Order: sequence, then C-alpha cells, then structure tokens
Amino acid sequence: MSQGLERAYERLTALAVAALNEREPDRLWPLLADALTGLCGGETLIYKLDDWSEGTGTLGISPAAAVELERLGAKETAVLRSGYPFARHYAAGPGRTPVTAGRLAGRDWAASATARVLGAALDVNQVLGLPLPGTVAPITGCLVYRSGGDFSDDHMRVAERAQPLLAAVEQQRRLLEQWRRSAAEPAGRAADGVLTPRELTVLLLLTDALTADAMGRRLGISARTVHKHVENIYRKLGTRDRISTVLRAQRLGLVATPPSGRGSDLRGGGRRE
Repeated sequence: MSQGLERAYERLTALAVAALNEREPDRLWPLLADALTGLCGGETLIYKLDDWSEGTGTLGISPAAAVELERLGAKETAVLRSGYPFARHYAAGPGRTPVTAGRLAGRDWAASATARVLGAALDVNQVLGLPLPGTVAPITGCLVYRSGGDFSDDHMRVAERAQPLLAAVEQQRRLLEQWRRSAAEPAGRAADGVLTPRELTVLLLLTDALTADAMGRRLGISARTVHKHVENIYRKLGTRDRISTVLRAQRLGLVATPPSGRGSDLRGGGRRE
C-alpha cells in the first residue's frame, strides 16, 4: 500500500471516530463533506440524502461551493440535481461502485449541460459519483468535484473504502433524528433519558446478539466499559435484560425490526465472533 493511501485510510478512521462522537444529526454530513472532499482528491462536494432528482431532496454543499451555487438560477440548479450521468447508471442495476463522469460517459461528458454548468459556476470539469452502498432508486450519496485531470485510481480506492462509513453515518443520523423526535414526545411515550452516540452504537450491537467481548473488540474498548454502556442503556430505556431492551428500542424506532428468525440469536445469549 502506498503511503498516500495509508494516510488516507488513517484519516478515514479518525473521521469515523469523530462522527461516532457527534451528537447533533445535522452536523454529521457537513463533517463528512469537509473531510471527504480532500480525501477523494476533490475541491468541493455536494451530498444528497434523499434522492438525485431535479426537483426534490435534501441537498448539502461543502463551504467551498456554497456561495457560487447560491447564485445559480432554477434551471442550472435542476441540471446539477439531475445527477448526470450517475442517476441513470446506478438506477440500472445493483452496482454501487464509485465511478467518474468521464469514465462513465466518455466524450459525451465534456459536451453535456452538466459539465457546462459546473465549469461556469465552480470552474471544475471532473465529477466522482460516490453513492451509499445498498441504496435503491432514488439513489443517495455524494458528488465530488475537481478541475484538471480525472480522479486517479487511488482516489477511487479511497472513495470505495469510504462507502461503509457513509452508510454507517447516515444510519446514525437517522437514529439520532428518531431519538430526538421520541425525546420530544409527551412523558411516558419516550425513554427517560437520551442515549449518547456511543450508547446508540452499543444498542445496535445488542440487536446483533454480540457478546460484550465481541462488542468491545469492534469498538476498541474493554468488555467492562461495554457493560457500563449497557447498564446505562437499560436505565434510560427502563429495561432489565437484552431481549426487553431490543424490543423497547424497536418500539421507539431506535433500531429496525429484524426479519423473522432473528429472535433466536438474542435468546441464545449472544453469538460469538
């Protein structure tokens, strides 16, 4: 592995730790956007949480592009939101591998309306599509922009390595938002306390029926610390054991309800890693 890639992977690890400790859901994607831009060899980035359509969806912009994009008219903005040529490419099949506009569209890319808008608004001519793995149409993810030559193979490797992190952070953002809504409900309908980001992570691992040792290895903490987090979760959710805690969390919308057949894992006392 080259030193550049090794440093990039170290920065991804640091980014994961920073995201894990962020308690405000609205700050998670701006945090990712700021870091991913440089990690993937870009100059600016747009992230789309809901879809890649011309008229709808949450559109987030890294600070370097905010001022310029605010000056765009509705027609130019719609061109960028359409996600050419990525939206059609990713909607055509299950593959979610990062790819650049130049590699995907060839010569047609430079002559496209999207390329013209990007050149005029941001002075960039290359785009890297970075979708969240596992998403279905409408596709969600990031578009990374740069000027000059196309993104390198190393940039593509970093982008692919970042995809699981993007998916995990998006899951955490939704969990934090769900918990915020639950905490705002009248007394008796939500849990007594607000779980910290680390406690939410431990809660997710509880649903996977992992042992305390296995959870500790995943999180880089001791089994004793895991037990402490679990005790806090029990106290805040008003439960006394793993099964009732998971069921309570599912009712509150903190974790997804698993397909049938997963309950036996919990009753078995936790699986080993």
